[in-house]
Amino acid sequence: MTEEELARPEKIEIVERHKRLKLIGCVYYGDPFHSKGEWSVENEIGLLWKRFMNLCEKHGDIIERHGANKNIAYEIHIQPKDYKETKKFYVYVGLEVTELDEMPLEMFSKVFPATMYAIFTFKGKDMFRGGEYIWQEWLPNSENYEEAYPYFIQAYDKACFYGLDDEESEIDYYIPIKRKKEV
Repeated sequence: MTEEELARPEKIEIVERHKRLKLIGCVYYGDPFHSKGEWSVENEIGLLWKRFMNLCEKHGDIIERHGANKNIAYEIHIQPKDYKETKKFYVYVGLEVTELDEMPLEMFSKVFPATMYAIFTFKGKDMFRGGEYIWQEWLPNSENYEEAYPYFIQAYDKACFYGLDDEESEIDYYIPIKRKKEV
């Protein structure tokens, strides 16, 4: 794919997050696209979201006590060391919380490090193609930054995400980065 065909972000910003990101949610491991094509509500990621939303409804009182921010939901893709050979990775979906005690048994906590993020906002039909731009153009050509950890976050803010097929929907990709060491 040529650079002209890559999805372009609406905006890019570099943000230092000084506190860890604590989430409560659900996890999947494997190839989420083995049964259905990419970005379908019927693939493993879509089914994970459905399970997560059902559990949030079922355990809303417990989640509320954890100080959950229900305005932004997160989908995190975590690449284990054998990802290139297996093409299997972890997908975690969840809500940010302030506390991690007394969680529902069917849900899992995950804590991500305080770090610097490059945040890319993508809109409309190209919002799920953002990774192409990030890993094929921005990261390889960045003079100042490189990946800090083998994961990325997609943030779905209720204020600007209206559904998979809505041209006005936006999602933010959070890429953990660090400054390149000068040689």
